[in-house]
Amino acid sequence: MTQHSTQGDHAASPATQLVELARRFDTPIRTANLPMSRASTVVMDSIAEALRVGPAAMAGELHASTYATAGTPTTFALMDAIAAMEGGPGYRAALMPSGLAAITTALLAWLKPGDHMLVTDSVYGPTRVFCDGMLKDLGIAITYFDPLIGLPGALDPAQRIEHLIQPNTKMLYLESPGSYTFELQDVRSLCAAARKAGVLTMIDTAWSSPLLARPFDWGVDIVTMPLTKYWSGHSDVLMGAAVVREELWPKLWGAVRQLGMCVGGDDAFLILRGMRTLDVRLERHQRNALQVAQWLQTRDEVAAVLYPALPDAPQHALWKQEFQGACGLFGIELKAASPAQLAALCDGRRHFGIGYSWGGYESLIMPARLDSLRKVRPWRGGPLVRLHIGLEDPQDLIADLQAGFAAMRAVA
Repeated sequence: MTQHSTQGDHAASPATQLVELARRFDTPIRTANLPMSRASTVVMDSIAEALRVGPAAMAGELHASTYATAGTPTTFALMDAIAAMEGGPGYRAALMPSGLAAITTALLAWLKPGDHMLVTDSVYGPTRVFCDGMLKDLGIAITYFDPLIGLPGALDPAQRIEHLIQPNTKMLYLESPGSYTFELQDVRSLCAAARKAGVLTMIDTAWSSPLLARPFDWGVDIVTMPLTKYWSGHSDVLMGAAVVREELWPKLWGAVRQLGMCVGGDDAFLILRGMRTLDVRLERHQRNALQVAQWLQTRDEVAAVLYPALPDAPQHALWKQEFQGACGLFGIELKAASPAQLAALCDGRRHFGIGYSWGGYESLIMPARLDSLRKVRPWRGGPLVRLHIGLEDPQDLIADLQAGFAAMRAVA
């Protein structure tokens, strides 16, 4: 054990000892988990070291930090783990305080006034709000496109993404599966067309990250994800990340530093802890979700189950080709239901909470309202309900939903 010395020309006072003692503890003891660094200030041994490390931290050199906003051992460990899982050698990850913050920071890193961005019409609602709000105010033009563009089922089968790319198009923004409606996109061909035109591609991988898909293998340039969800898995922390190839890192890191995006050691530690069981949790989420989804397909109240992992789903073949599995999130389209009936289905469930998030251990239910969330492909079907299937026994969840349908039928 080593500690700051309290000996000099005279013995340090108790007040000084309280400040100096136990700030270092060097030991060969190894623990199962990385010790958590809770810090703001980074202390250096000399002015020369400060002058050397300062520019390295600003440039985003690996593990260089002069202040905890740049990184600590805990946050650097998580950044390294995310980069390794998502891309491997030659990739870097930055942490943000939420998934939405990761998206907005990455967009602000590359877009400037006068630019144009193509955005899938099935995009996450808060991302659409940012596009139609702050980006529009900054003079950045947005064009929403059919998420099925280039695939069977597109509004105009002859339409191609190349026809929508303009001279000032700088970004193609994707999300597959799409929010609420869970349609898959032909990401490989979209990325190939964008690359040919010199347009960067970015994707929100909330549904599949990190074990169920490899977006960099599809040709995507920028991958964002909400670590809040399955990475954490316990509904007790907010965080997001953006991952890029090394050559794009300076641009991303510059935006992260200028916007003051950072996370604390406690939250990073929780994500690292949740990561250890991610594989086994996702396996259980998928197994439970398939059982509940297949049962829902037998219900007279349900017109369709929107879950690409189902063998008879419209895009199941594409899902099997591009994904290694499914998570616990899907939607159901009801044949008919009044607002009162929707409330009866969702309210008072024993095992399903009502919540806007998902990706934790628990099951959730929430009606979807797409009136303001679609421009190109408006939802024409019946009432939508989004379900997140947690780690409970699926038979208990089925019984709970069965009671919900009974309550729905009882409402005139």
